[in-house]
Amino acid sequence: MIRFSASKTHPADPSKKSALSSGSLALYFFCSASALGAIGSTTATAQPVAFTDARIIDGTGAEPIYPGTLVINNGRIVAAGAADQVTIPADARLLSLGGHTLMPGLVNAHGHAGGVRGLESGHYGEENLLRQLSLYADYGVTSVVSLGDDEAEGFRLRDSQNTPSLNRARLFVAGPVLNPASAEQAVALVDQTAALNPDFIKIRVDDNLGRTPKMAPEIYRAVSERADFHDIPLAVHTFYQQDTKDLLRAGADYVAHSVRDSHVDDEFVGLMRARDICYTPTLTREVSTYIYESEPAFFSDPFFTAGVESEILDTLREPERQQRMAQNSAAQQYKAALPVAMTNLKLLADAGVRIAMGTDSGPAARFQGYFEHLEMWMMQDAGLTPMQIIQSATGDAAACMNLNDTGTLEVGKWADLLVLSMDPLQDIRNTRSIEQVWIAGNQLPRPRF
Repeated sequence: MIRFSASKTHPADPSKKSALSSGSLALYFFCSASALGAIGSTTATAQPVAFTDARIIDGTGAEPIYPGTLVINNGRIVAAGAADQVTIPADARLLSLGGHTLMPGLVNAHGHAGGVRGLESGHYGEENLLRQLSLYADYGVTSVVSLGDDEAEGFRLRDSQNTPSLNRARLFVAGPVLNPASAEQAVALVDQTAALNPDFIKIRVDDNLGRTPKMAPEIYRAVSERADFHDIPLAVHTFYQQDTKDLLRAGADYVAHSVRDSHVDDEFVGLMRARDICYTPTLTREVSTYIYESEPAFFSDPFFTAGVESEILDTLREPERQQRMAQNSAAQQYKAALPVAMTNLKLLADAGVRIAMGTDSGPAARFQGYFEHLEMWMMQDAGLTPMQIIQSATGDAAACMNLNDTGTLEVGKWADLLVLSMDPLQDIRNTRSIEQVWIAGNQLPRPRF
């Protein structure tokens, strides 16, 4: 069993940094004038910035602070709290938010980055990574834990991001998804992956609804033991409740998908709580398996269409493609499993299991940025409160993934934050009202939503 510690973070190390060439892809943003005033872009090192007259939701689950003040300098938060308790530096730039909401940037505890362009895989590279990390950021997702299929370019970006000049989403990586054929090979593959210094080891223990062989217990136990040896947490893709119980007994550190075959029982809850294991529902992963059997309602949502190429939608609208999905037995099985997943989310949240918002976005038609908001909206539909969801998508997601420098608006952490024009505690769907995105104290050009 891994005990998360500060040693699992990756501080900036000049020996690990890789300079991005001037020929790299121009970062992808949607730009328009800010409704809060033409604030423009700023840099973390220019001068302190003080947000005033803010409704602060800090990501810890605490009640919001209003009127609140938050001060950032050199990329980090240096003060935050009630307006009458925060001293603003004399040289600070003052930004009055007029009562709008200030909250941490979203943390996607299960995503993927760099491999897909349009609907086609096989495009992993720095240019595609930067494009996708900028898209995530445009939707307010300021940290992404990519759980698998990560290559050298992703590791380089991970190792170069602890800097006040950052202006795209943070990336954390697991390397390859391991699929050893024996316990001996499990040890060798974990050793090879550990040499890359990943944030997680990732395995799949799933039979794809009875269509493929499932990893044997002696193999995943060997993976878990070797991951423990290297002090790297083990994330597991799973579907069935019994498999997940067995994985937890074997030392798995993070459950990366919902249990979808049956409602979780007291034994399952006890196993999760015994070691404070975090659980990520990835409800939108299930949605993506069947939703394109017809045209989804979100195809007409400007918040969605602002971040997707029209050619992709044209392809997904093709009648032949939709018919194939409607007739696909696996798609229909996943569709039937979604209500079970949503019920289990509520059961586990009520039982005190920590929920880390994640989507499995990144593969084809699992739309980065938008799906994180859709996930939160579905979590509300499952019965979680807006405050529970915000904590799940910020402070708890960061803590679950051992991201010690982000996730909450607390002194010393990176100034990764969002300004919303509407209050998400009234309705989590108000997360769509993004006015500003800041990463490491840098204001990104405003999204056109």
